[in-house]
Amino acid sequence: MRKLPVFTLGIEEEYQIIDPETRDLRSHLSKIVDGAKILLNEQVKAEMHQSVVEVGTNICKNVKEAECEIKFLRTKIVELADKQGLIVGGAGTHPFSKWQDQEITDDPRYHNIINELQDAARSNLIFGMHCHVGIESREIGLKLINQACYFLPHIFALSTNSPFWEGRQTGYKSFRTKVFDKFPRTGLPEYFDSVASYDNFLETLVKTNCIDNPKKIWWDLRLHPFYNTIEFRICDMALTVEETMCIVSVIQAIVAKLYRLNTQNLKFNTYRLALIKENKFRAARYGIEGNLIDFGLQKEVETKLLVLELLGFIDDVVDELGSREHVNYVHEILKNGTGADKQLAVFKETNDLKKVVDFITSEFTKDL
Repeated sequence: MRKLPVFTLGIEEEYQIIDPETRDLRSHLSKIVDGAKILLNEQVKAEMHQSVVEVGTNICKNVKEAECEIKFLRTKIVELADKQGLIVGGAGTHPFSKWQDQEITDDPRYHNIINELQDAARSNLIFGMHCHVGIESREIGLKLINQACYFLPHIFALSTNSPFWEGRQTGYKSFRTKVFDKFPRTGLPEYFDSVASYDNFLETLVKTNCIDNPKKIWWDLRLHPFYNTIEFRICDMALTVEETMCIVSVIQAIVAKLYRLNTQNLKFNTYRLALIKENKFRAARYGIEGNLIDFGLQKEVETKLLVLELLGFIDDVVDELGSREHVNYVHEILKNGTGADKQLAVFKETNDLKKVVDFITSEFTKDL
C-alpha cells in the first residue's frame, strides 16, 4: 500500500482569561499578549474581546510534536496570567459572563468588523479550537473538503463544551455555534467542483465589497486562502490537552483516510448540505448523547455508534500517523462525556456556576 504523505498539523486555541475572585471574564489589557510575544513571537495574539487570548502552534510534523507545543503554549499563558493575578480556562462559552460587559481590543481590524456587524460581532464572546491539516495542493484540498464535510457533525459532537450562556443552561451541548450563526459566511462549507470556481467565488465577494480579504470566510471547514492547508473550525475549545489532541488526531486521520481513498480512485460519498445541517443541529443540541442520521441507511443511529464506525473507518491510517493512543481517547470521551457533559454534571451537583468555572480552570491545567 502506498505510504501516506506527511499531513502536517497546526492548532489554534482560544483561552478564557478569568478573575479568580469573581470567576468572571476579565480584560488583560494586552499585558498577557505583550508578555507572550516576547517569548512566543507570532504564536499568540489578542482577539476581539480583551478577555480572550488566542495561541497557535508552529507547523508540526505529527501529533506528538503538536501535543508538545500545545502543552508549552498553555503553560506559558497560565504563567503570564498568574503574574497579572488572573487564571485561564478552556470552554466554548463562559458560564455566566455577559458580552455587554466586555472590552473590545483597540485594533482597526476589530473596529472594522464591529462597524460592519454591530451587535452580532460584539456578542460573539465564544472560544474555539481550529485545526489546520497540510495537504499537497489546493486541488486535492478541495476534493477532501467536499468529502470530509460529512464527518463534521461527528467531530463536533465529540468537542461540545458550551452548555451555558450568560448564566443560563441553554439546553444545548454547544451553544457556541448558535452564537456564531449570527455572523455571515459561517456554518457548513459550500460544495465546489473546482479550485477555479472556488477562487471565482472569493473574487466575486472581494470585488463586490462583501469581504476585504478571503480570510473572512468563516465556514466550519475551509480551504485556507494563503496556505496549502484545510482548516477545521467547527470545534468548541476543549477542557484539556488530552481532548484537544484526541480531536485533532481524529481530524488528521479523516483527511489521511480520504486522501488514501482518492489515490485508489475511490472516494467517500458526498451528501446534500441540508442533510448534513440536520446532523450538525443534532450534535449541537445533544452532543454524543443523541442520534445522528445515517444517510446510507436513511435512519437515525446513536451518535456513539456512528463515532465508533468512524474509528473503524480511519483505523488503517492511525498507526502510520503515530496517533493511535490519542485516537483511542475517543473511548474515554464516549464513556465519561464531553466537556459539556462534565460542566453540566458539576452544575447539577452544586447548582453554582462559579463552581463550573472552577472546574473549567482546573481542567485546563490538568495535563500540564
